[in-house]
Amino acid sequence: MRIAVLGGGRSSEHDVSLASAASVATAIDQGRYEVLEVAISRDGAWTLGDAPVALVPAAGDQAWLMPLAGGGAPVEIDLVFPVLHGPWGEDGTVQGLCETVGVPYVGADVAASAIGMDKAMFHVVAVAAGIPRVQTLVLTHREWLDDAAGVRERVAREIGYPAFAKPARLGSSFGISPVPDEQALGPALQLAFAHDDKALVERRAMGREVEVGLLGNDDPHASPLGEIIHENDWYDHDAKYREGGMRLEVPADVPAQVQDHARELAVRAWKAIGCSGLARVDFFLEGDDLYVSEINTIPGFTSTSVWGRLMAGDGFTYPELVQRLIDLAFERHEARRAYRG
Repeated sequence: MRIAVLGGGRSSEHDVSLASAASVATAIDQGRYEVLEVAISRDGAWTLGDAPVALVPAAGDQAWLMPLAGGGAPVEIDLVFPVLHGPWGEDGTVQGLCETVGVPYVGADVAASAIGMDKAMFHVVAVAAGIPRVQTLVLTHREWLDDAAGVRERVAREIGYPAFAKPARLGSSFGISPVPDEQALGPALQLAFAHDDKALVERRAMGREVEVGLLGNDDPHASPLGEIIHENDWYDHDAKYREGGMRLEVPADVPAQVQDHARELAVRAWKAIGCSGLARVDFFLEGDDLYVSEINTIPGFTSTSVWGRLMAGDGFTYPELVQRLIDLAFERHEARRAYRG
């Protein structure tokens, strides 16, 4: 059986994705599968080796990687393993391509990927599901351009300061700014709107940053709660990716009831968006009160990334996690076969 591992992509998280994809490809059991590493460039071109390719339907539940130039035969594949972070990969676009082609793929489906990527949509779904969130205001760029004074008044009334402003559909802390007071709101929103036409302003949670990893389909396994420890003023891109910028404590030093509640809330968030495969749910912890920050459907995926280390807290090795995700993808594809027309 052949597995196409997709890495790179058009988002600002291109390099992180390449590292994750290379790690996944190395961990796949080469005795059971032939691994094809497909790189997606920053302009969206797919290549296998040096050859440009496209994903097209084949017979049954397979697909072809079709050469686009210079001849050559298509390569038949049995599974797509997307390891793409951010827009054009984690947001349902590649998942929709796999659905259209009809090939099994690892991870969340189109709807869950889109909701998980869009923090504004996730906020709506989480609130409807009764999942605790910090006070949040969703804004469009047009609203800001048409009535900046009105937006400032709403932020002061509904959110207060200090706060954070962030683009709705981006990861790795790109475009996020702390907003300590009203004077900082304008520049922070301008940065957020440079990345997206939709942004969030959230009350700054004055507590700890904790996370739970998830693995499964309908009934996911939730990892121990882990805590992110860093020295920066907030958990920014530098703290996430600089060597020594953060450390992860698993399990977090919290009361047992907080551990249990975090796992329960993580599963509720998973089920609220209809997730499958894997995810990481991020929380703010103020005292013993937990607030769900976001759900990441393709979190950082090297052997040293937070998701893998959270799952290691329950004894999973990295190759075991990769194999389990392959199995889950085939299980979901087979289960949904009966519902496809």
